[in-house]
Amino acid sequence: MTPTDHARDRRTYDAEPYLPSRGGLAAHRRAAADCRGCPLHENATRTVFGKGDESARILLVGEQPGDQEDRQGEPFVGPAGQLLRRALEEAGIDMDTAYVTNAVKHFKFTRPPGGGKRRIHKAPDRREAAACRPWLLAELRLVRPEIVVALGATAGRTLLGNSFRVTKDRGALLPMPPDGSHGPYAVATIHPSAVLRADDREGAYAGLVSDLRVAAEALAKSEP
Repeated sequence: MTPTDHARDRRTYDAEPYLPSRGGLAAHRRAAADCRGCPLHENATRTVFGKGDESARILLVGEQPGDQEDRQGEPFVGPAGQLLRRALEEAGIDMDTAYVTNAVKHFKFTRPPGGGKRRIHKAPDRREAAACRPWLLAELRLVRPEIVVALGATAGRTLLGNSFRVTKDRGALLPMPPDGSHGPYAVATIHPSAVLRADDREGAYAGLVSDLRVAAEALAKSEP
């Protein structure tokens, strides 16, 4: 382990001190821009906070911003976001009426071997996801969605606990943990970027749409 690694291990991984004591999503978005709750802020361009309908009935949680999200400052604006929008439409959900965010608010990446400017996505570890969790809990508390969709393993573990497994738990209507911060139900599925990486892209996409339909059907049943 290098001296830099030792220094990072001694740091506090916790975004809680950076959260505002009051205010809505706009206040939290402003505060998140200055978050130093874990080392990921050091290399990312900016904090990418959630975006969407502040009274959305459905809230979608991904893993972390990608390259385009980091550059533009908004979640799900890259290729995975475009695919997600199409899948939501097929499932009967209008993405423009949802709230979308990520479990981790800064882009974690590596560089190609031998150097180069390309930034290669690297999954956040559990400590980084746990550090950022207070921002996600605040978003859930302020939006108060009826259904939360976890897109991928990182989002699923952050919302539903470390025992969560995408292959085992996807496509079912699951109760949220009873900590008072979440909506009543969650649906888990793969992250849309997994579709883009899949050998059988058509089959992976069909599975994503099928899982999202579970969320759409749950919303339809709860219509007043």
